[in-house]
Amino acid sequence: MARIEINSNFANGSKEILDRVMELRGQVPNIFKTAAHSPATLGFLLDGYTALGRSKISAQIKEKIALRVASLNDCDYCASAHAAMGRRLKFDENQIHDSLKGIAVDPKTQAALTLSEQIIEKQGKLSDDELADARNAGFSDAEILEILAVTCINIFTNYFNHIAGTDLDYPFVPASGKQSLAICD
Repeated sequence: MARIEINSNFANGSKEILDRVMELRGQVPNIFKTAAHSPATLGFLLDGYTALGRSKISAQIKEKIALRVASLNDCDYCASAHAAMGRRLKFDENQIHDSLKGIAVDPKTQAALTLSEQIIEKQGKLSDDELADARNAGFSDAEILEILAVTCINIFTNYFNHIAGTDLDYPFVPASGKQSLAICD
């Protein structure tokens, strides 16, 4: 049960933002409906994702980062939502499970997952060697900053969902990755 209920009173200015979410996504996930209590929070969420949609990092890498961050922060809502988005990007169940665990076959994707983990673990205080590793994997400075942004917006949504207890509106995928994903759908 949600700790902060879905907002159904849109007199506070959130309706226009939710209409944009519907237009862009074809649906309004519960995280957005719950964030509608605060037009500022809802706008931050939508504007952040919209801005990151223009990043140089592929959608596949962004979703794999989102899955890894959800696992590190134990957010079942985000693991479930980003697994669904990953499936739309043609991820198979092994890719979803591996992403939750921080594992990628492709070295560049692995470097992105590792960098995201380091950002969280070291609270952004990365060494020159860690940044060099990301550059050596093929990431530009702009892309390193985008990995930071993707990591941070996902930390925000993880924490949002912990506080709100957002009702799940996607097939359940455990953030821990401990269960077989096949039985969670």
